[in-house]
Amino acid sequence: MIIPRESVTEEGWGQAIDRLAAGDLTLLGLWGDQPDVYMATFEEKTGDIAVLTYTCTNGTYPSVGARHPPAIRLERTIRDLSGLDAVGSPDSRKWLDHGVWHAPQPLSYAFLPAEGEGLHQIAVGPVHAGIIEPGHFRFTANGEHVVRLEQRLGYTHKGIESLMSGATLDRAAKLAGRTSGDSTVAYAFAFAQAAEAALQVTVPARAVYFRALMAELERLANHFGDIGAICNDASFAVMHAQCGILRERCLRAAVACFGHRLMMDVIVPGGVARDIAADGPAQLHALLAEIRRVFPRLIELYDNTASLQDRTVTTGIVRADYVRQFGAGGYVGRASSRNFDARRVLGYAPYGDLAFEVPVLSAGDVNARVWIRIREVVQSLALIDQILERMPAGEVLTSLESKGEVCEGLALVEAFRGDVLVWLRIGGDGRVARCHLRDASWFQWPLLETAVEGNIVADFPLCNKSFNCSYSGHDL
Repeated sequence: MIIPRESVTEEGWGQAIDRLAAGDLTLLGLWGDQPDVYMATFEEKTGDIAVLTYTCTNGTYPSVGARHPPAIRLERTIRDLSGLDAVGSPDSRKWLDHGVWHAPQPLSYAFLPAEGEGLHQIAVGPVHAGIIEPGHFRFTANGEHVVRLEQRLGYTHKGIESLMSGATLDRAAKLAGRTSGDSTVAYAFAFAQAAEAALQVTVPARAVYFRALMAELERLANHFGDIGAICNDASFAVMHAQCGILRERCLRAAVACFGHRLMMDVIVPGGVARDIAADGPAQLHALLAEIRRVFPRLIELYDNTASLQDRTVTTGIVRADYVRQFGAGGYVGRASSRNFDARRVLGYAPYGDLAFEVPVLSAGDVNARVWIRIREVVQSLALIDQILERMPAGEVLTSLESKGEVCEGLALVEAFRGDVLVWLRIGGDGRVARCHLRDASWFQWPLLETAVEGNIVADFPLCNKSFNCSYSGHDL
């Protein structure tokens, strides 16, 4: 979508902060590009998205996080990546920079203190026992009960936005798809939409439907993986095994249809890089039939296993007001009453023409996050049915041409864990001048800290997996 960007004075920047603090606006993104900082906001009542620009004086700008906490980590990141300081920020510690970018020391990190009798600290990570990306979790506990959890992320920082600067659109699209590998379709989808909006290009209808098909197939694979992994963390291995089989079936269908298990590099600016294989629709129909045969029995098994329910119900509750304040999307937000799904709210093609429900629950616990996934699986199956039935004929790719001038575009796409934001500026030479990518995890990771407080240490893996935030997508 083309979002007019408005340059504001300190007064205008302050007015936006006032509206964020009052809950009138939701923060979609905050990023820097010397000498400017950018803020993307969403007004839920009207569905309007706005992008504001503030030109920093002496490398500083008024802190958003001072009055709106969801911005704090983003401001710390702006300082690390752009050198711009938020005046009045309540937390000036480095975030992605672990103290080794510009100086060899100090390497220590000042975790926030907690006071009380009988408290002790437990350090977990950044190296973990399983096949998992690195992240450090510092628990302050009284016996088994968690008093505070503080995260330390940034270990998977790869400089992806810097790598994009000056890149061709094709090269940048590949980089976007590698921001978080489990959401490669969603990131490629969002980047392509942003590029097409900037260049005012219309995508062939067949390609539009293929994009949604791949997005739903990616959603299915990840939801199956998550449901099984959550149950495994509650020592219910049979669900893990059975959901793992369904996930593998989705990945095999993906490679049969589009030549890659994760469908990487298939969505490109202008459409899709390849048509579906000749036997692709038959493969997908067989997949849907198998899921509909097996998955209901797994749901019944989950719902009727008392020992499993004992671990998931009332564990890791996220308060609805926190979810609203942070604008948390995906199953984290929808399990705590926030009725937001970019597919429905924005109605981007082809979802505006497809029938589906957005499941919303209010309990906000691990069990609710599992059930949101379960119900979204059902909706994705119905969406794939509709997409295959309505798939138009025709071309799948249109050529892109530089406009010979600077142009900008923005896209918000619903990935399996929530909304992914891509803001893109294309230079007059047709190359990327600046691209900002924002994963849903930016606004979910802080809520995990609140969800774990008051629970026992042994329930952290369960809470963590029920969020399944992205390390790579967050660390950029």
